[in-house]
Amino acid sequence: QVQLVESGGGLVQAGGSLRLFCVDSGRMFSSYAIGWFRQAPGRQREFVAAVTGSGTGTYYSDSVRGRFTISRDNAGNTAYLQMNSLKPEDTSFYYCAANPNFKAYTNTASYMYWGRGTKVTVSS
Repeated sequence: QVQLVESGGGLVQAGGSLRLFCVDSGRMFSSYAIGWFRQAPGRQREFVAAVTGSGTGTYYSDSVRGRFTISRDNAGNTAYLQMNSLKPEDTSFYYCAANPNFKAYTNTASYMYWGRGTKVTVSS
């Protein structure tokens, strides 16, 4: 099965950049679309970005479009989230997840497997 581990979170000042990593220790990574979601304490989990299995299709929430870029390297079983021009409101735990059906990319219910998250803090 898919097993996802996120890394790359940390503390940055507003306007800075971070690159998040999502590594799959399973054996069928390219069979899944990958999404990034974020959830702050006491808040609902929200969609951030998604990439299709081949890496040719990408989707973004309105709040991050133009600032974040999602990509993947199937040979390395890794998905990435490049975050530029970070804002304090981007502060959250970020999770990667695997979608087996390539449908409803913005819906949390479409994702079968989830990582444990990595913390991103953006100071003002």
